[in-house]
Amino acid sequence: MIWIIGVICQVLAIVHWAKRGRDRFWIWIIIFGGVVGALAYFLIEGTDWQDMKRSFKGPARRKRIAALRAIVRDNPSAGNFEELGELLVEQKEWKEARAAFDRAIAARSDLLDTFYWRGVAAFEIGDDAAAIPDLQYVVKTNPKHDYSRALCVLARSLARAGKTDEAMAAFDRLVESSTATESCVTAAEFYAANGREVQARELIESILARRATMPAYQKRRDRKWLWMAKRLALKLR
Repeated sequence: MIWIIGVICQVLAIVHWAKRGRDRFWIWIIIFGGVVGALAYFLIEGTDWQDMKRSFKGPARRKRIAALRAIVRDNPSAGNFEELGELLVEQKEWKEARAAFDRAIAARSDLLDTFYWRGVAAFEIGDDAAAIPDLQYVVKTNPKHDYSRALCVLARSLARAGKTDEAMAAFDRLVESSTATESCVTAAEFYAANGREVQARELIESILARRATMPAYQKRRDRKWLWMAKRLALKLR
C-alpha cells in the first residue's frame, strides 16, 4: 500500500513538473528519489510563492476596492478612480476597471498610464474598436511603455480586428524593441498565420533556447507563453 502511495506521489510530481516548466534536474530527483524526491519537489517547487503572495494580498485589495467604491461617491476625484481602476485590473475585473478609467480620464487626461490600462481593459473584454485608439495614443507618446507591452497589446488588438497590414507593422516594430516572451510568442503566432513561417520559427527557437537559462520565477511568470511556444514549435515543424 505504501509503495502505491509513493508511485502516486511521483506521478503527480512528474505531471506538475511537466506542466509548470520547472528546472530539468527535478525530474531525476523525482524518479530516483522515490517518494522522498517527490515530496522534496512539492515542498520546494510545487508551491508558487507568487501565487501565495497574491492570495495573501487578495483580502486587503478587495477591502480597499470596497472602500474606494464608497469614497468615489462623495469624492469622485481622478486619483481615486485611478487607484480603483488599478486595483480592479489586479483583480481582472476588466469592465469595472474600464469604467473607472473612463471617469479618471474625464476628470484629467494627462496620465499616460490611465489610457494604457483603459486600452488593456478594453482589449481584455474584446472591444478592439475602443482599445486601439487608447493604445495607439500610448505607443505614439512612448513606444516602449510598460517594457513595450503597450505595443504588444496594440499589435494583438489590430490583428484581432482584422487590420492585418497595421498589425504586421506593429509586430515588426515589437520584435525589434522587445525580447519578452509574450511579445515573441504573439508575434510568431501572427507571422505563422500570415505566411511568414521562417520568422515565426526563428522567434520560437530563440524563446525555447532561452528557456533553459531562465530563472525559476521567470518560468513561472511566463509559463502560459512558454507552453504556447512549445505548441507553435510543433505546428511549425
